[in-house]
Amino acid sequence: MPTYSRLTREQRYTIEAMNRNGSEQKEIAEVIGKHPSTVSRELRRLGEATRYCCVAADRHACSLMGGGKPVDTALLAIAETKLREEQWSPEQISAWMELEGYGSLSHETIYQHIYRDKEQGGDLHAHLRHRCKSYRKRGSERESRGRLKNQVMIDERPKIVDERTRIGDWEMDTVIGKPGGPVLVTMVERVSRYTLMRLATSKEAVAVGAAILSAMRDIREKVLTQTYDNGKEFALHELLAELLEADAYFAHPYHSWERGLNENTNGLIRQYFPKGTDFSMITEEQIAAVETKLNRRPRKCLDFKTPHDIFNSPPPIALAA
Repeated sequence: MPTYSRLTREQRYTIEAMNRNGSEQKEIAEVIGKHPSTVSRELRRLGEATRYCCVAADRHACSLMGGGKPVDTALLAIAETKLREEQWSPEQISAWMELEGYGSLSHETIYQHIYRDKEQGGDLHAHLRHRCKSYRKRGSERESRGRLKNQVMIDERPKIVDERTRIGDWEMDTVIGKPGGPVLVTMVERVSRYTLMRLATSKEAVAVGAAILSAMRDIREKVLTQTYDNGKEFALHELLAELLEADAYFAHPYHSWERGLNENTNGLIRQYFPKGTDFSMITEEQIAAVETKLNRRPRKCLDFKTPHDIFNSPPPIALAA
């Protein structure tokens, strides 16, 4: 009998992003590694008249999984503590409980508890990444700023980067705060999900380039490629490639899923620094604290190891013949 693998929240996020961008269902299915019929059913989950929303779809899926077993209130209390203090996802909390021997509490049960708490006026949902809100549709207008000089597009990036078999391939972006103020530069390593965050005094290319160099100069042996967003703030990509001895590539405009890991990480960061944050009022110590939280958070895709553990693990020792 074939096994059924449910869609994850990250896969639903990708479906929503690509669907809003007008991608074909077959293309979406290839990106998330599912059959096109799965994508078709998922897009119809909320009805033909309703625009697909990954958060609403995930909530609906969880509502269909309720059972008659009583829930251990002590485990729910532990889950609430992890959610409030560490902002771990229900999946991360569920796996951590199992690994640490606390007992079994499914992530669906935790989500249902959060939704019930919200309906009763509670604030547990405020500690989730998306806070049980739907995504706002982005404008469809196209920028006329043109391409950066000497861009190498992601199509020419070595296939080994997609395979995620080595440490050293990074995705780069900026998190914008109060207009005209400092910005947060984010760098995420594709295999380990290890995240670096640095403040840049502005969105100008010189400031952003200096932030990247500051974060990466001491780990340049673990910087092999960098994949950027198409913003003008990355205009110094050639200089950075030379200084870090790393190849630079660019995702296509309006193809956010080509840097899906970075987009997902920026969403996690927004839990701590919401849109409109005045980064001139944020200290380096506060940024370092968030960076540490993300890097020491267990991840399902890493078999619930942490990015810190994977990124800093010693290289395998070559055995003599």
